[in-house]
Amino acid sequence: MPEIIFLIILSGYFIQSVLFVIGAKKVFPRLDDKDLPTATVIVAARNEEENISRCLESLGKLEYPEGKLEVILVNDRSTDKTGELIDSFISTRENFKKIIPDEPKGKMVGKVNALATGIKEANGEVILTTDADCEVKPAWVKTIASHYTNDVGMVDSYTSQLAFNSFSGMQSIDFIYLLMVAGGTINLGAPITCIGNNMSFRKKAYMEAGGYESLPFSVTEDFTLLRAIYKLEKYKILFPLDKDALVTSTPCSSFKQLYHQKKRWSVGGLGVPFRGFLIMFWGYIAHLCMLLTPLFYSPVWLYLFFFKIIIDFFVLYPIHKRLGISKNLKYFLVHQVYYILYVLLLPFIVLASRKVVWKGREYK
Repeated sequence: MPEIIFLIILSGYFIQSVLFVIGAKKVFPRLDDKDLPTATVIVAARNEEENISRCLESLGKLEYPEGKLEVILVNDRSTDKTGELIDSFISTRENFKKIIPDEPKGKMVGKVNALATGIKEANGEVILTTDADCEVKPAWVKTIASHYTNDVGMVDSYTSQLAFNSFSGMQSIDFIYLLMVAGGTINLGAPITCIGNNMSFRKKAYMEAGGYESLPFSVTEDFTLLRAIYKLEKYKILFPLDKDALVTSTPCSSFKQLYHQKKRWSVGGLGVPFRGFLIMFWGYIAHLCMLLTPLFYSPVWLYLFFFKIIIDFFVLYPIHKRLGISKNLKYFLVHQVYYILYVLLLPFIVLASRKVVWKGREYK
């Protein structure tokens, strides 16, 4: 009887995994270079002196039609050398500028305030956001912006992480898995979430949604904006799978930092629609069954245990291959252990406390 229950659970997990891949691999029409819209890249940076130089160098190599691209760097009241590094880099670049965010008021605090200030200053028809610890590819803006046909209001894409050992490698695979779920559901017309370090939106759609000033405060402002634009019911939201649109971020350097990141995402994700909780439910009980393997040990149960692992690998492989990062799958088994543990523990962590600590700021 327990084996039959596990089989039913895995069947649901398998079906939704196949749907994610089908959605993730969906292809969309694109604009010719001559028709590309004006674009603004916004980076909100707070105390990023260790990472921002890598980000700035990649932004300086962006390829886009002359006169159609600007880059706004928002120094979010950094207390380290972030501002100095920005000033030095942009001194010879006319299309780059640094700004200081407006004074925080009410719910307009932290990163959301920095982004809102940058958007006010933006002249581009399309706004792209990434983080100061990220590296973008030269064709990043061109690839993302080429999807902005007339009826598209938002385009998001994939972020990986530098993978140089087991700890960073498991984080990189986890990013791709979570974004495969996000991309699959978005491309199937049922968006759940996205990630702000590789997000873009039509400024007109942002204004019609009321901007961050009109949206409820969230520690995951990217998710809140996605929902707001989706609710307008007049724009398509896309999540293309293209290696030229891939952004690479810096992994968490410690378990403590990773804990705070996962908790922030989980707290921010409590507002997901019901379908999001349904997806999490299948994942949770599938992982719970894997943890219970020693208790219900049998040849059939063990077979189902390995079948779950095989499902995850064959879901992840085509996505990694398309993005050109198949080498990261050497950390797949480490990721599986990590994945099982954090999926099972996170609900209890969030239930215990919703306090979030991020970039030296505390949110409740």
